[in-house]
Amino acid sequence: MKNKDFFERLEPEDLKKIKKSPQPLFIHPMLATLTEDYFSSAQWIYEHKFDGVRCIAVKKNGIVRLMSRNERLMNDEYPELVHALQAQQADNFIIDGEIVALDAHGVSDFQLLQSRINLHDLARIHLHENVTPVYYHIFDALYLHGHDITALGLLVRKELLKKILIYNNLLIYTDYRSPDGLIYFKQACKNRWEGLIAKQIHSSYQQARSSAWLKFKCSLGQELIIVGYTDPGGSRTDFGALLVGYYHNDKLIFAGKVGSGFSRDTLAVLGKKLRARIVQKCPVENYDGPVRGVHWVRPDLVADFKFAQWTKGNKLRVPRYKGLRKDKSARLVVKEDRSRKI
Repeated sequence: MKNKDFFERLEPEDLKKIKKSPQPLFIHPMLATLTEDYFSSAQWIYEHKFDGVRCIAVKKNGIVRLMSRNERLMNDEYPELVHALQAQQADNFIIDGEIVALDAHGVSDFQLLQSRINLHDLARIHLHENVTPVYYHIFDALYLHGHDITALGLLVRKELLKKILIYNNLLIYTDYRSPDGLIYFKQACKNRWEGLIAKQIHSSYQQARSSAWLKFKCSLGQELIIVGYTDPGGSRTDFGALLVGYYHNDKLIFAGKVGSGFSRDTLAVLGKKLRARIVQKCPVENYDGPVRGVHWVRPDLVADFKFAQWTKGNKLRVPRYKGLRKDKSARLVVKEDRSRKI
């Protein structure tokens, strides 16, 4: 499809918003703000919130780059997605989406991606393409044929996104619901999804966290920094529990212990990483627990955790480990407060 075919149906005011510019190698993803003020509105759309890895896909002169939100190249981890995008006739675009693996019920599960994220050997990666298939759910278009389109409204960008690719079982267009957000949210939680992302229909694409995109979460969970671990007990190997924290005003704050969610393979892989990071000094400001059997580590490993709630003392209640993240810097990990400002 030629440039004029992509843009020919745009309204005159929208044509003024697209900007001709050289294609960048990366665009920082727009991030949603957590809220617990759930609502329905005709001025918002509601999309499936996936439990996977954010991916900015760049195709320039036939070359595809899958980039994480912290600008890490992920081509080697997901070669089937690279090939699927290379096979598309469309070229010179930047799109936004989420790479997911599905559990037995067809629900995206970040833990399942761990077997792909930790692989580096190409032969083993190809083997796992069948064992742990992945899918790219695409929900936004940012750049198209020499034009920056981030200033366009969301629904206009999504209409252009429909035209860019021929979608298949690997590359999936993310549809939406509107205005019945509350009904859709109840269905999402019943289906054991992560939740929904609510997006203002006229919002531009901002390379920052924004209240124009809101997270409706069915359960609590967020990224935290691993700051230490305890000795294993009983039949447990490598370590007993993780000690975790987050940054607040440039200080690393202790958030509690996590002792569940580890497979035997996870214990071995993560245990090796932890032992390589041992430090003598406690990295957190407010640790007041026992020190016997505790080992501190360099605070640069970020992982995903689910939990029941935050206690009054800002500790995790009933936490569970989900997996390591390679797509976020530890310095950016803060306690994710639930905004009530819509």
